[in-house]
Amino acid sequence: MRRRLLIAGVLAVVLLVAVTSGLYLVMNSRTFQVAGRIVPRVDTDQKVVALTLDDGPSERTPEILKALAEAGIPATFYLIGNELAVHPEQGRAIAEAGHELGNHSYSHRRMVLVGDDTVREEIERTDAEIAKTGYQGPITVRPPNGKKLLALPRYLSRHDRTTVMWDVEPDSGKQATTDQIVDETLAKVRPGSIVLLHAMYSSGAASLAAIGPIAAGLRARGYRFVTISQLLLN
Repeated sequence: MRRRLLIAGVLAVVLLVAVTSGLYLVMNSRTFQVAGRIVPRVDTDQKVVALTLDDGPSERTPEILKALAEAGIPATFYLIGNELAVHPEQGRAIAEAGHELGNHSYSHRRMVLVGDDTVREEIERTDAEIAKTGYQGPITVRPPNGKKLLALPRYLSRHDRTTVMWDVEPDSGKQATTDQIVDETLAKVRPGSIVLLHAMYSSGAASLAAIGPIAAGLRARGYRFVTISQLLLN
């Protein structure tokens, strides 16, 4: 009897570890979710690339818009709803400059162990703030920290919304210099790549400075910059 109980206990632990590991992998995967469309990169032979910027808007928005204008490239901004509510003029400036706006949730909480009502509120409140900017284009969604499990993919699938991830992330989780950010981006970009930069806050100075050199370097290699919605058409 004790032997059977011991075996049952071991099997239960193994099963729990397997389930937990599986959920962790699904939560963090850039290429898979339980429902709906997820895009980390578009499979294309064309030399097109999308630059995306997460978080904000913040008081650094004018600097980012200036860098993009000087580089002559469009970007897709994944904005946080409560930051839009605090900085509505910066959201309008992004829209007026002709860039694309995406939904990055309202509070930037991890959309993992949350219910349907929470997901609905996070997405729809942010959509409402985006609408106030005057932007009228398509709105894709990027989960905060790229994490999703059940409720968010289910909601997005039901509403025919696309989850947009990335395949090039040169500035996350480390104190990279501008040169390192540029070099990593140029080394990793492929046709259809989605580049993620974090330049909205003071910690993103190196990323902001990298925008111009990234644009120049990729153009020299024959790449053309597009928004996410344009990239999805390829």
